Amino acid sequence: YWSYNENAILISQTSLASCLEDLGREDESLALRRRIYARKAALLGGSHKDTILDGNNLSSTLIRLERFAEAKALLRDELLPKAQQSLGPEHCIHMDTVEWLVHALRLDPDATHDDLREAEALALGTL
Repeated sequence: YWSYNENAILISQTSLASCLEDLGREDESLALRRRIYARKAALLGGSHKDTILDGNNLSSTLIRLERFAEAKALLRDELLPKAQQSLGPEHCIHMDTVEWLVHALRLDPDATHDDLREAEALALGTL
């Protein structure tokens, strides 16, 4: 008898998304990570630590694919406020979220001086 555990399936899908990335199948990985994040948000709520973690995984894939505007919007507008409110500034997932936003800001070839100042302020704020 196999029970249906959606969270366990999502965890397995997260591993599959990582394998797809390792194989260079980034577009497939990105599509899967989008579905995982959306489903986790529906299942656990947007402020749950596992949802934020999957959002960070999605943002890292977006950064790797150089989709900086989308990554920054996800991190700035969704993930960071939720991580700050639900987990607090000292939580490791919150700090990871800040780190991903710093990466997105500084790696973007179209980054402005304001973007780089924001990245610096965020990085200094975690020290």
